[in-house]
Amino acid sequence: MNIINRIQEHREEEEKLKWEGTFADYLDILHEHPEVAQTAHSRIYNMIKDAGVVEEDGKKSYLFFKDQIFGLEEAIERLVEEYFHSAARRLDVKKRILLLMGPVSGGKSTLVTMIKRGLEQYTRTDKGAVYAIKGCPMHEDPLHLIPQHMRKSFFEEYGIRVEGNLSPLNMMRLENEYDNRIEDVQVERIFLSEDRRVGVGTFSPSDPKSQDIADLTGSIDFSTIAEYGSESDPRAYRFDGELNKANRGVMEFQEMLKCDEKFLWHLLSLTQEGNFKAGRFALISADEMIIAHTNEAEYKSFISNKKNEALHSRMIVMPIPYNLRVSEEERIYQKMIQESDISHVHIAPHALKVAATFTVLTRLKESQKKDVDSLKKMKLYDGQNVEGFNNQDVEELKKEFGDEGMEGIDPRYVINRISSAIIRKELTSINALDVLRSIKEGLNQHASIKKEDRERYLNLISVARKEYDEMAKKEVQKAFVYSYEESAKTLMNNYLDNVEAYCNKNKLRDQLTGEEMNPDDKLMRSIEEQIGISENAKKAFREEILIRISAYARKGKKFNYHSHERLREAIEKKLFSDLKDVVKITTSTKTPDENQLKKINEVIARLVDEHGYNTNSANDLLIYVGSLLNR
Repeated sequence: MNIINRIQEHREEEEKLKWEGTFADYLDILHEHPEVAQTAHSRIYNMIKDAGVVEEDGKKSYLFFKDQIFGLEEAIERLVEEYFHSAARRLDVKKRILLLMGPVSGGKSTLVTMIKRGLEQYTRTDKGAVYAIKGCPMHEDPLHLIPQHMRKSFFEEYGIRVEGNLSPLNMMRLENEYDNRIEDVQVERIFLSEDRRVGVGTFSPSDPKSQDIADLTGSIDFSTIAEYGSESDPRAYRFDGELNKANRGVMEFQEMLKCDEKFLWHLLSLTQEGNFKAGRFALISADEMIIAHTNEAEYKSFISNKKNEALHSRMIVMPIPYNLRVSEEERIYQKMIQESDISHVHIAPHALKVAATFTVLTRLKESQKKDVDSLKKMKLYDGQNVEGFNNQDVEELKKEFGDEGMEGIDPRYVINRISSAIIRKELTSINALDVLRSIKEGLNQHASIKKEDRERYLNLISVARKEYDEMAKKEVQKAFVYSYEESAKTLMNNYLDNVEAYCNKNKLRDQLTGEEMNPDDKLMRSIEEQIGISENAKKAFREEILIRISAYARKGKKFNYHSHERLREAIEKKLFSDLKDVVKITTSTKTPDENQLKKINEVIARLVDEHGYNTNSANDLLIYVGSLLNR
């Protein structure tokens, strides 16, 4: 199907969604679908909830933010539950400005953009439908037509609360056009759209001397004053400010705390009472969620000024820190690369992971707890198993610093350095060393990085490099093992047979001779020593393995190579240890013989076919690992 046909289909769908009728017809809709009358806050909360919620280990993950926001599940859960959910229930937080506060490139703008784009789509669904008085520049809620003295009986009949008063313009239209016959007022379905300025407003601060308050509240139309005779005639007023146009939806304040004070004071009445002052009129009702974002420095400066106390008390501040999980940081880079013009460049496996390792380390604060260094902390945060630590330890680490993740290297810097390396060297392939080298070079050019931070970052690059060294060796060693998984399973089964005999004080029978033998302690120790199991601890470790096997059997599950993380690690290290000399000789030989060359080609082919490398990056990896093993 070509683009013209799709445009035609879209136009037909738009026509099907349109609806017009009288206020009386609108009340019939409310009888069937009372959710149509929901508030802006409620609509946003339901939009997020309707996209799906996954709950695991008592924590909620909202699918609405999936594939766009990474590693901020806890911040998002707090945002949705503490603000959106409460505001949807008409609790007092509805009367607060939502202020997202965090470091640059931390996801604040992305969050706001997702809410705006999501609302635009949601109002095209049955659950998110929005209706307004036809011809109203503020897309006013038709229920404002119901007089105050009738609202109690309306609530008893429909179960819907009516908040807000009819605007001056629609009050005049009701008298002049409809002769006060409320039931005849025309109502239409509207679709929120930032581009068309329907229910989505955006305000960005500029020069205070030139920026006019009319940008927010509208202005007098001087060309019509002669016709209507007065500046207080609503027909002589343009209700086209951002607060007017954002009615029924969301109002975004970009870098809110940089705004001149006169703009911010208008928000006091809007947040607390749901109305604002415009021109020579009574207060104008507006139903909109105000969401703003700022950085930590601006926020601290704002709250230190006593004059801002009234506005500060009307804010809900939600910290949006940097992501602290390596695997999620890697996804951020993948997303940014896919959206760029460098998506065609081959990026070798682990290149982004190593960059993410460095970046996350810059954001972590050094724990005061014993035996917890930043590297262990990073792995624990990423859900990896670290000996001697459990989930409770992770939760305690997260509580140690309330502002962890508010400082450090931002994702844009890393992508800029990757781009710089590719463009400057005209590379078609990039590996972890290229990325780390470019990040290191960029630190000297980064004017905002303090000298002491630069020294710390250089040390963290070395830490990330050591992590990569281990990854690289493991990758090559895996590729050298023919049918690696099968070799690992064979070794594990042999180990388990010996462990079972040892724990049950039985003998093993040789499969060839039928001779009875004692369990092979030398074999078991050669594996256990790979993960630091001492002679004194070997009995407890073997019994733990046997208990795990029994637990799997009771549940009808088969214990396999991946069932015990530490045993799997021990098996891998044992295999790698046995292969080390072979790998060292093969990868470091400058003039390989025929057999070595064949082996190298096999390994390169395996790295390309099974591990995601291309020929160049696989060859570079082999050369690098050869140099590591010969040090």
